[in-house]
Amino acid sequence: MSLIYRHALLLGLVFLLASLHGVRAEVVDMALVLAVDVSESVDADEYILQHEGIARAFENPQTVDAIEAGKHGAIDVLVLEWSDRDKQVVTVDWTKVKDAPSAATFAAKVRASKRSSNGLTAIGDALLAASAALERLPDQATRHVIDVSGDGMANIGPPPATVRDALIARGVVINGLAILASEPWLDTYYNDDVIGGEGAFLLQVKDFSSFATAIQQKLLAEIAARSPERSQRALAQMQ
Repeated sequence: MSLIYRHALLLGLVFLLASLHGVRAEVVDMALVLAVDVSESVDADEYILQHEGIARAFENPQTVDAIEAGKHGAIDVLVLEWSDRDKQVVTVDWTKVKDAPSAATFAAKVRASKRSSNGLTAIGDALLAASAALERLPDQATRHVIDVSGDGMANIGPPPATVRDALIARGVVINGLAILASEPWLDTYYNDDVIGGEGAFLLQVKDFSSFATAIQQKLLAEIAARSPERSQRALAQMQ
Protein backbone atom coordinates (compact mmCIF):
# COMPACT_ATOMS: atom_id res chain seq x y z
CA MET A 1 0.00 0.00 0.00
CA SER A 2 1.52 3.34 -1.06
CA LEU A 3 2.05 6.19 1.38
CA ILE A 4 -0.33 8.42 -0.58
CA TYR A 5 -3.03 5.75 -0.45
CA ARG A 6 -2.55 5.34 3.29
CA HIS A 7 -2.86 9.08 3.84
CA ALA A 8 -6.01 9.20 1.72
CA LEU A 9 -7.48 6.28 3.68
CA LEU A 10 -6.66 7.94 6.99
CA LEU A 11 -8.15 11.23 5.86
CA GLY A 12 -11.30 9.47 4.74
CA LEU A 13 -11.59 7.80 8.14
CA VAL A 14 -11.21 11.13 9.91
CA PHE A 15 -14.03 12.64 7.84
CA LEU A 16 -16.21 9.59 8.46
CA LEU A 17 -15.74 9.82 12.22
CA ALA A 18 -16.46 13.54 12.17
CA SER A 19 -19.60 12.88 10.16
CA LEU A 20 -20.78 10.20 12.56
CA HIS A 21 -20.15 12.52 15.49
CA GLY A 22 -22.29 15.18 13.83
CA VAL A 23 -25.10 12.68 13.31
CA ARG A 24 -25.17 11.92 17.02
CA ALA A 25 -25.74 15.60 17.90
CA GLU A 26 -29.50 16.10 18.21
CA VAL A 27 -31.60 19.24 18.14
CA VAL A 28 -33.88 19.92 21.12
CA ASP A 29 -36.50 22.60 21.65
CA MET A 30 -34.91 24.04 24.78
CA ALA A 31 -31.88 23.79 27.03
CA LEU A 32 -33.11 24.59 30.55
CA VAL A 33 -30.91 25.23 33.58
CA LEU A 34 -32.89 25.02 36.82
CA ALA A 35 -30.81 27.21 39.16
CA VAL A 36 -32.03 26.51 42.70
CA ASP A 37 -31.21 28.60 45.78
CA VAL A 38 -29.74 26.53 48.63
CA SER A 39 -28.34 29.44 50.67
CA GLU A 40 -28.51 29.35 54.45
CA SER A 41 -31.89 31.15 54.48
CA VAL A 42 -33.40 27.97 52.95
CA ASP A 43 -33.96 25.50 55.77
CA ALA A 44 -34.10 21.71 55.44
CA ASP A 45 -37.87 21.52 55.04
CA GLU A 46 -37.90 24.33 52.46
CA TYR A 47 -35.16 22.58 50.53
CA ILE A 48 -37.26 19.40 50.38
CA LEU A 49 -40.24 21.40 49.10
CA GLN A 50 -38.10 22.75 46.23
CA HIS A 51 -36.48 19.39 45.54
CA GLU A 52 -39.76 17.48 45.51
CA GLY A 53 -41.54 20.23 43.57
CA ILE A 54 -39.12 19.90 40.65
CA ALA A 55 -39.42 16.10 40.62
CA ARG A 56 -43.21 16.22 40.71
CA ALA A 57 -43.33 18.81 37.92
CA PHE A 58 -41.53 16.42 35.56
CA GLU A 59 -43.76 13.51 36.57
CA ASN A 60 -46.84 15.51 35.65
CA PRO A 61 -48.39 14.25 32.37
CA GLN A 62 -48.99 17.88 31.34
CA THR A 63 -45.24 18.44 31.28
CA VAL A 64 -44.64 15.41 29.09
CA ASP A 65 -47.47 16.41 26.75
CA ALA A 66 -46.00 19.91 26.39
CA ILE A 67 -42.52 18.54 25.63
CA GLU A 68 -43.82 16.05 23.07
CA ALA A 69 -45.81 18.84 21.37
CA GLY A 70 -42.62 20.78 20.59
CA LYS A 71 -41.13 20.88 17.11
CA HIS A 72 -38.33 18.50 18.11
CA GLY A 73 -40.21 16.75 20.91
CA ALA A 74 -37.39 16.97 23.44
CA ILE A 75 -35.65 19.30 25.88
CA ASP A 76 -32.36 19.09 27.79
CA VAL A 77 -32.54 19.90 31.52
CA LEU A 78 -29.89 20.43 34.21
CA VAL A 79 -30.21 21.24 37.93
CA LEU A 80 -27.71 23.68 39.42
CA GLU A 81 -27.76 24.36 43.17
CA TRP A 82 -26.22 27.66 44.25
CA SER A 83 -25.43 29.65 47.34
CA ASP A 84 -22.05 31.28 48.13
CA ARG A 85 -19.45 32.41 45.58
CA ASP A 86 -17.63 29.08 45.51
CA LYS A 87 -20.73 26.93 45.95
CA GLN A 88 -22.27 26.41 42.52
CA VAL A 89 -22.89 22.68 42.06
CA VAL A 90 -24.52 20.68 39.26
CA THR A 91 -26.58 18.08 41.14
CA VAL A 92 -28.32 16.64 38.05
CA ASP A 93 -26.35 16.93 34.82
CA TRP A 94 -27.79 17.40 31.34
CA THR A 95 -30.63 14.94 30.81
CA LYS A 96 -32.74 14.69 27.68
CA VAL A 97 -36.47 14.55 28.43
CA LYS A 98 -38.69 13.53 25.54
CA ASP A 99 -41.36 11.19 26.93
CA ALA A 100 -42.80 9.82 30.18
CA PRO A 101 -39.95 7.34 30.86
CA SER A 102 -37.22 9.96 30.37
CA ALA A 103 -39.18 12.47 32.48
CA ALA A 104 -39.44 9.86 35.24
CA THR A 105 -35.69 9.23 34.94
CA PHE A 106 -34.99 12.92 35.41
CA ALA A 107 -37.34 13.09 38.42
CA ALA A 108 -35.56 10.10 39.97
CA LYS A 109 -32.19 11.81 39.51
CA VAL A 110 -33.52 14.89 41.27
CA ARG A 111 -34.77 12.83 44.21
CA ALA A 112 -31.49 10.90 44.42
CA SER A 113 -29.39 14.07 44.67
CA LYS A 114 -28.43 15.58 48.01
CA ARG A 115 -28.21 19.18 49.14
CA SER A 116 -24.86 20.48 47.96
CA SER A 117 -24.24 23.49 50.20
CA ASN A 118 -25.47 26.48 52.12
CA GLY A 119 -23.97 29.93 52.46
CA LEU A 120 -24.49 33.49 51.26
CA THR A 121 -26.55 34.46 48.21
CA ALA A 122 -24.40 34.88 45.09
CA ILE A 123 -26.94 35.19 42.29
CA GLY A 124 -24.39 36.65 39.87
CA ASP A 125 -22.12 33.65 40.33
CA ALA A 126 -25.12 31.34 39.90
CA LEU A 127 -25.81 32.93 36.51
CA LEU A 128 -22.16 32.53 35.53
CA ALA A 129 -22.26 28.85 36.51
CA ALA A 130 -25.47 28.37 34.54
CA SER A 131 -23.80 29.98 31.53
CA ALA A 132 -20.86 27.59 31.85
CA ALA A 133 -23.28 24.66 31.91
CA LEU A 134 -24.91 25.88 28.70
CA GLU A 135 -21.47 26.00 27.05
CA ARG A 136 -21.13 22.23 27.42
CA LEU A 137 -24.64 21.36 26.26
CA PRO A 138 -24.55 17.94 24.53
CA ASP A 139 -27.16 18.87 21.90
CA GLN A 140 -28.15 21.84 19.78
CA ALA A 141 -30.99 23.79 21.38
CA THR A 142 -33.25 26.32 19.70
CA ARG A 143 -33.64 28.18 23.02
CA HIS A 144 -31.34 28.61 26.02
CA VAL A 145 -33.20 29.33 29.27
CA ILE A 146 -31.96 29.82 32.83
CA ASP A 147 -34.65 29.47 35.50
CA VAL A 148 -33.55 31.13 38.76
CA SER A 149 -35.51 30.41 41.94
CA GLY A 150 -34.60 31.99 45.26
CA ASP A 151 -35.75 33.65 48.46
CA GLY A 152 -33.28 36.52 48.80
CA MET A 153 -31.36 39.33 47.16
CA ALA A 154 -27.70 38.85 46.24
CA ASN A 155 -25.37 39.78 49.10
CA ILE A 156 -22.03 38.76 47.60
CA GLY A 157 -20.39 38.32 44.20
CA PRO A 158 -20.79 40.15 40.88
CA PRO A 159 -23.95 42.23 40.37
CA PRO A 160 -26.63 39.95 38.89
CA ALA A 161 -27.78 42.67 36.49
CA THR A 162 -24.31 42.90 34.93
CA VAL A 163 -24.12 39.15 34.35
CA ARG A 164 -27.73 39.05 33.18
CA ASP A 165 -27.12 41.73 30.55
CA ALA A 166 -24.13 39.81 29.17
CA LEU A 167 -26.20 36.63 28.91
CA ILE A 168 -29.10 38.43 27.24
CA ALA A 169 -26.66 39.73 24.62
CA ARG A 170 -25.89 36.09 23.79
CA GLY A 171 -29.57 35.24 23.36
CA VAL A 172 -30.10 33.55 26.74
CA VAL A 173 -33.46 34.06 28.48
CA ILE A 174 -33.51 34.30 32.28
CA ASN A 175 -36.79 33.66 34.08
CA GLY A 176 -37.36 33.93 37.81
CA LEU A 177 -39.34 32.44 40.64
CA ALA A 178 -39.21 34.72 43.69
CA ILE A 179 -40.11 33.20 47.06
CA LEU A 180 -41.26 36.06 49.29
CA ALA A 181 -41.17 34.32 52.68
CA SER A 182 -38.10 36.25 53.93
CA GLU A 183 -38.04 39.34 51.71
CA PRO A 184 -41.53 40.51 50.63
CA TRP A 185 -39.99 43.00 48.15
CA LEU A 186 -37.97 40.32 46.33
CA ASP A 187 -40.27 40.39 43.31
CA THR A 188 -39.21 43.95 42.48
CA TYR A 189 -35.54 43.03 42.83
CA TYR A 190 -35.88 40.00 40.54
CA ASN A 191 -37.75 42.07 37.95
CA ASP A 192 -35.09 44.80 37.98
CA ASP A 193 -31.86 42.83 38.46
CA VAL A 194 -32.28 39.14 37.62
CA ILE A 195 -34.71 38.28 34.82
CA GLY A 196 -34.33 39.34 31.20
CA GLY A 197 -34.30 38.33 27.57
CA GLU A 198 -37.01 37.88 24.97
CA GLY A 199 -40.26 36.82 26.65
CA ALA A 200 -38.70 36.61 30.13
CA PHE A 201 -41.12 36.44 33.03
CA LEU A 202 -41.27 36.21 36.80
CA LEU A 203 -43.55 34.26 39.11
CA GLN A 204 -43.79 35.00 42.80
CA VAL A 205 -44.95 32.77 45.64
CA LYS A 206 -45.64 33.69 49.25
CA ASP A 207 -43.73 30.77 50.70
CA PHE A 208 -42.07 27.46 49.86
CA SER A 209 -45.33 25.51 50.28
CA SER A 210 -46.48 27.01 46.96
CA PHE A 211 -43.25 26.15 45.13
CA ALA A 212 -44.48 22.92 43.51
CA THR A 213 -47.50 24.62 41.95
CA ALA A 214 -45.43 27.57 40.75
CA ILE A 215 -42.62 25.51 39.22
CA GLN A 216 -45.17 23.42 37.33
CA GLN A 217 -46.85 26.50 35.88
CA LYS A 218 -43.49 28.06 35.09
CA LEU A 219 -42.15 24.93 33.43
CA LEU A 220 -45.19 24.63 31.16
CA ALA A 221 -44.79 28.25 30.09
CA GLU A 222 -41.08 27.77 29.39
CA ILE A 223 -41.58 24.61 27.35
CA ALA A 224 -44.25 26.33 25.27
CA ALA A 225 -41.99 29.41 24.85
CA ARG A 226 -44.63 31.77 26.16
CA SER A 227 -45.19 33.97 29.17
CA PRO A 228 -48.06 33.28 31.57
CA GLU A 229 -51.32 35.16 30.98
CA ARG A 230 -51.10 38.96 30.72
CA SER A 231 -52.33 39.38 34.28
CA GLN A 232 -49.42 37.22 35.42
CA ARG A 233 -46.73 38.38 33.02
CA ALA A 234 -44.69 40.34 35.56
CA LEU A 235 -45.92 38.60 38.69
CA ALA A 236 -48.20 35.64 39.38
CA GLN A 237 -49.57 35.47 42.91
CA MET A 238 -49.82 31.80 43.88
CA GLN A 239 -52.15 31.01 46.75
